Amino acid sequence: MSDATDSRLTRRTNYSRKTIVSVVVFLLITIIGLTYVKWWPYYHKAIAAALNGTIGSSILSGISADGHAAPSWQAAIDYAVTYFRSVWKAAVLGILLGSLVQVLIPARWLYKLLGKANFRSTLIGGAISLPGMMCSCCAAPVAAGMRKRHVSIGASMAFWLGNPVLNPATLIFMTFVLSWKFTLLRIAFGLLLTFGIGYLASRVARRSEADVPEDVITDDIQEEGPLLTRFLKTVGRMSLHIIPAYLIGVVLLGAFQSFMFPVWVDGGILAILLFAVVGSLFVIPTAAEIPIIQMFMTLGVGAGPAGALLMTLPAISLPSMMIVARAFPRKVLLFAFFGVVVVGVLTGLTAMWWLA
Repeated sequence: MSDATDSRLTRRTNYSRKTIVSVVVFLLITIIGLTYVKWWPYYHKAIAAALNGTIGSSILSGISADGHAAPSWQAAIDYAVTYFRSVWKAAVLGILLGSLVQVLIPARWLYKLLGKANFRSTLIGGAISLPGMMCSCCAAPVAAGMRKRHVSIGASMAFWLGNPVLNPATLIFMTFVLSWKFTLLRIAFGLLLTFGIGYLASRVARRSEADVPEDVITDDIQEEGPLLTRFLKTVGRMSLHIIPAYLIGVVLLGAFQSFMFPVWVDGGILAILLFAVVGSLFVIPTAAEIPIIQMFMTLGVGAGPAGALLMTLPAISLPSMMIVARAFPRKVLLFAFFGVVVVGVLTGLTAMWWLA
């Protein structure tokens, strides 16, 4: 065997070892982060929900039965403070994992597993979202990082949607606090939303995914610079893009929350459509839709609009769409928004018939 062959084999072995170590480090950070931010707190929250029948009060403020509360900067500040107190740990973890997936996971691995524009990739993308249990804004940086590593639009979209919609913890809370009927609705239409919209989004963007860089499918990927330097640059770029859009979106929506949710409307089809659109724009922490639905039903909002919020409030939001704006083509984001609205309307119509 020649010296050149020995050298290539040595480089390949070192590369393989480095790759394995990088993937193990990523998995360890992910497990530790999710345990601290999500899994352990939600374990205690599930016990509290079972014992008390509640997970807390609604995050919305200034919502009244007469619907006359006006938009205000005080409402914006109050909502933003309450919201970020609830999500800041998960938001930091989302940016961290969204950056690490770009510097620790080989692009060719992700491409082989999740890079094809087919239902298999979409199915896997949705499945790996289940342990995340993140809200749409906190899952958005990870989905954007996946797109940077040439994960397909369908798989990234399913991961983004599946985190909040199919969140196992939220389903448990929902069963204890609302009812098993709400949980069944969420599972049935959540599966349709996550995998249906994810797969169709990949079909909508098929031309955008046709040209894959050649270096993605080769055996070796040349990364420039030390790992720490690349990580810090990635975190910096991601934070610079995400944080301003995130802050602006949450503050604006908080200011207009009372105007966006007119509780005086009846429970008919127009109300379902209105709440489906509003729910797809508004931003909430993980599982916050449960006490919001409780509050609205107490104020007399019908089962139909409540069913629409059940799907649309957690699925996406204006800030989360702003976060992933550079990761997905504009037509894909528009398709996702209208797809969520349609699924929300279908859920609301089903709830109006089943839960009334």
